[in-house]
Amino acid sequence: MNTDQKIIVITGASSGLGEATARLLAAKGAAIIMGARRLERIERIAEEITAAGGRALAVRTDVSDRSQVQNLVETAVAIYGRVDVIINNAGVMPLSRLDSLKVEEWEQMIDINLKGVLYGVAAVLPYMQKAESGQIINVASTAGHRVGPTTAVYSATKYAVRALSEGLRQEVTPFNIRTTIISPGASATELMQGISDSLLQKGLRDSSSAFALTPDAFARIVLFAIEQPEDVDVNEVLFRPTKQQA
Repeated sequence: MNTDQKIIVITGASSGLGEATARLLAAKGAAIIMGARRLERIERIAEEITAAGGRALAVRTDVSDRSQVQNLVETAVAIYGRVDVIINNAGVMPLSRLDSLKVEEWEQMIDINLKGVLYGVAAVLPYMQKAESGQIINVASTAGHRVGPTTAVYSATKYAVRALSEGLRQEVTPFNIRTTIISPGASATELMQGISDSLLQKGLRDSSSAFALTPDAFARIVLFAIEQPEDVDVNEVLFRPTKQQA
């Protein structure tokens, strides 16, 4: 398999998709550098991974701050000499109707969901180009393939992630760098906690709770993309719970 001994940076690793992925990849032999705003959470996860025989390091990282993302990657390089994979996973989803005018929430989504991904790309690209090797995995969403009421800005950020990832793919092929977009459907994570409209949050939670996938499903998709031979570039994966219609 193609995961053992890889150096993998993961943002948004304190819970949900990021945490599940960190645990699975560490169990497969990778060294994990975990970034998230909640330092105590990622330190605890890193300790549990290490106690189980894996390798993990926690670095407090707010992906809306470019310098902190740069520090996350440079910490990995300082310790291990390289970064083989970055998983730009950190994201927020404070859904609302546009006429609610929650402009600060719009800006938060742009800063974290889009600029945070760009900062991750900017941090690893020089190292990967020099090494002529690496993989950049950007997390989009089924909302990056469709738009509905309340998802306009969130969907815009996820469509943008897909667009920038395709442009990146075309630019980095001469450097033997692989790029992957993963668009998960309904997942049982903390994302909905960011919805400030309590009625909307409850409605969405109630409608999806019966079929939302556990974060392990996402982690297995990531593992699949990483474990392909180096000449195979899994560019995009879109997956949903079998019972999810939209």
